[in-house]
Amino acid sequence: MKQNSHTIKLTDEQQQKLIRLLADSRYTPVDVPHTQKAVSASNCRINLYNSGKCLVQGKGAEEWITFTLEPEVLGEARLGYEAVHDPESVEPHMGIDESGKGDLFGPLVIASVYTDAKTVAILQELGARDSKKITSDRVALQLASDIRKQLDGKFAIVTLGPEAYNRMYASMKNVNRVLAWGHARAIENLLTKVPDCPRALSDKFGPTHRIESALMQNGKKIKMDQRTKAESDPAVAAASILARAAFLNALRKMEKEFGIETVPKGCSARVKQIATELVAHKGPGILPKTCKLHFKTTEEVLLANGYTRSDLPTA
Repeated sequence: MKQNSHTIKLTDEQQQKLIRLLADSRYTPVDVPHTQKAVSASNCRINLYNSGKCLVQGKGAEEWITFTLEPEVLGEARLGYEAVHDPESVEPHMGIDESGKGDLFGPLVIASVYTDAKTVAILQELGARDSKKITSDRVALQLASDIRKQLDGKFAIVTLGPEAYNRMYASMKNVNRVLAWGHARAIENLLTKVPDCPRALSDKFGPTHRIESALMQNGKKIKMDQRTKAESDPAVAAASILARAAFLNALRKMEKEFGIETVPKGCSARVKQIATELVAHKGPGILPKTCKLHFKTTEEVLLANGYTRSDLPTA
């Protein structure tokens, strides 16, 4: 399965080269917000954003990058040479990522995935990438299924359902502390399967010491790395997809359990509407079972039904 979406950061000089290249009649200009230049080619779309990031999407994305962007703009081969540009990505290590942190409904899910050079090659062939770049739930679920089959059990998933999440948040008083505990637990669980794993990598959130201080007995023995945009690492990308799939499956289970036609993701007006209707039909006691209570939306939903936080059941 080819990866049909690629994002590449360009230097100022490379941006100017690309703008001149895309002025060619082979490309049809399109209107995309926040871009310096956006065009449509025969089998892909190219957007150069004001930030300097170039997004290439479509069935012909890899071909265009290989035969046009690399030789004419980048001046070097990037696609398929991730091991050259980031040699640590193919060395044995685990990646950790989460899903559900910004969603009112559903659990917080943290996944950890162990990879080595052989596994990375397979993941790249499958098209594993940051789950935030996958807009289709169906595609995310299928990709997660394909990835699990190739990992030989070397992954771990930690799911904090709404009730457990709310209890933990009430104790820790901070989302990132809860997240750090979840990362530490996912690392510990995977180390029982791969005890000789030398390193763990996660996206950076909050102070660097937060995960390190939460690490458990086995986790304290390995090197803990954190960096922004860690999802570019194949192990973290795979963990991102497994966490996303587990989160989606939890929402589907919630729909059946509580008789909700569709549980929406995120924290939009639609989410608030569904939560308000749920409380109207089942009372405020339904919220701790389905939602993350520290969200401001919780108070708005309660108020819309004539309740306050004092009407919520105590843990």
